[in-house]
Amino acid sequence: MLVDSNLLLYAKFEDVPQHRRAKIWVEAQLNGSARVGIPWQASLAFLRLATNARVFAQPLTIAAAWKQMMEWLDHPRVWIPEPTEEHAPVLRDLLLDANVTGNLIADAHLAAIAIEHGLTVCSADSDFARFAGVSWFNPIADAAPPRRPQSGRRHRKRPN
Repeated sequence: MLVDSNLLLYAKFEDVPQHRRAKIWVEAQLNGSARVGIPWQASLAFLRLATNARVFAQPLTIAAAWKQMMEWLDHPRVWIPEPTEEHAPVLRDLLLDANVTGNLIADAHLAAIAIEHGLTVCSADSDFARFAGVSWFNPIADAAPPRRPQSGRRHRKRPN
């Protein structure tokens, strides 16, 4: 699995409506048997948003946000999925096939990493549904099963 930053933010901030579900889900994953992928992009998005007073009424200090991020990254179940040598063509296909622009480019980057490693994107962001070949699900939605990849270009998946 590849965890998006929104789930990490919801798990950390008690004043958001999604907090309880996200916290339970994140803790269950960290205590489970599967590897939990948190890419640098998700970690940096967590830092950027968790410390932003325009996003949260009581943002974290950078020291507190860094400490939380490192607690996750240092967890024995967590690994950092990186782009592979196939990243450029996979990302290009996602961008062009879905006609992605603006803020969705970051989502396409995460989707490409997920495809390259054969991972399911775990996110509360339904924009991942637009990317052909990406398996994703919202673990804090009501009984939402993983969405299987749509038809479209197929990309070779690397083993975990």
